Amino acid sequence: MSARRFPPPWTVEEQERWSAVRDRDGQALAYVYFDDPRAAAKPVTRDDARRIAANIAKLPDRLASIPKNSGNRPRAD
Repeated sequence: MSARRFPPPWTVEEQERWSAVRDRDGQALAYVYFDDPRAAAKPVTRDDARRIAANIAKLPDRLASIPKNSGNRPRAD
């Protein structure tokens, strides 16, 4: 079996204006910005950004819980 590109666990790192999701090796996988005055639309709040990042960080565990033959599992092309 091949090694995963982004090994779990994934963690959330909070900064002044953004939250980042990082893999076990420290590679940044996603940035969620909040309270950005340059945003064209309504900016995301700090709590929403933290919640979004936390849900992204849970993806490896959630995907692992889906049976491989269920038809609901995304393909790894």
